[in-house]
Amino acid sequence: MRQIFMSIGVLVGLAACSATDDAATPYAWTTLDGEAPLVIAHRGASGDRPEHTIEAYTLALEQGANVIEPDLVMTSDGVLVVRHDHYLSTTTNVADHPEFADRRRRQGERTDWWVEDFTLAEIRTLRARQPWPQRDQTHNDRYLVPTFEEVLDLAAEHGSRTEPEIKAPGHFTSIGLDPLPELVRILRERDLDTVDATTAIQCFEPDFLARLNTEVETPLLMLVFPMVELDPDADPLTPTVSLADAATFADGVGPAKSLVITKDGLDTGFVAAAHALGLTVHPWTFRDDVPLAENVDIETELRRVYELGVDGVFTDFPATAVRVRSELGDR
Repeated sequence: MRQIFMSIGVLVGLAACSATDDAATPYAWTTLDGEAPLVIAHRGASGDRPEHTIEAYTLALEQGANVIEPDLVMTSDGVLVVRHDHYLSTTTNVADHPEFADRRRRQGERTDWWVEDFTLAEIRTLRARQPWPQRDQTHNDRYLVPTFEEVLDLAAEHGSRTEPEIKAPGHFTSIGLDPLPELVRILRERDLDTVDATTAIQCFEPDFLARLNTEVETPLLMLVFPMVELDPDADPLTPTVSLADAATFADGVGPAKSLVITKDGLDTGFVAAAHALGLTVHPWTFRDDVPLAENVDIETELRRVYELGVDGVFTDFPATAVRVRSELGDR
């Protein structure tokens, strides 16, 4: 079984030497490989900059993130660009472009502008915006929407890892824009199709990951959330894809953090169960401004999941996750 990249070199795992200069005792991380957990910049440093921009990713790396996470959607001319949603109104200034007024249309229950109706050249005329109203809005309308390959270029320049998520591949495939061939092409051209690649591919759709597993050796991460969100009668701790099923094609899991710890900070047993199957665990999403429970600060929340042995955390605020990891490793 391949394993999602975990080793991040000499980091925060060694305690300070004692006053008598005795050898330091390393902090006993309980991750799958015994190394310090990864800090994964969720959409870049998206708490401080408009998400999924080169500027957000660059800031995340400056803050000490080990991994940057681009979400991938597809343009009408078959280019993988970086957005969390395939609608554009919440994270770009598309509504301010009168030339695109007639592109607004209804899809499902939403009326919006959709990335699959735009070429890359048209996407390049848009600028990114911060979708969270409580966050800094001063960087709006300044930054471009990058392509996947531009994010990979940035990561290579900084010696960083990436963990891209393929968004709604079933939808894109249904309209003739299957993202798999283009993703595989990019991975192969950049030698990222191997078991030791500096990237891991994540998705909420198991069928897509199972397909991808037959094409490349790149580590794969199955994203899961509580089944109760789809079935009110389900156990709140049951994931949308079982760990046993995920282990047949994936190398790790990315669970909603409520599957890992309760609102009281109690261990659900998810991490240990995943580790027993050889799966790494990268829970999401740790946000300074949106804790799991009102009476728990983000530092406590992060410290708790680090102590449980998670192999990485998705966070909108990498600086906080890096600091808490360092404090824990140095104690």
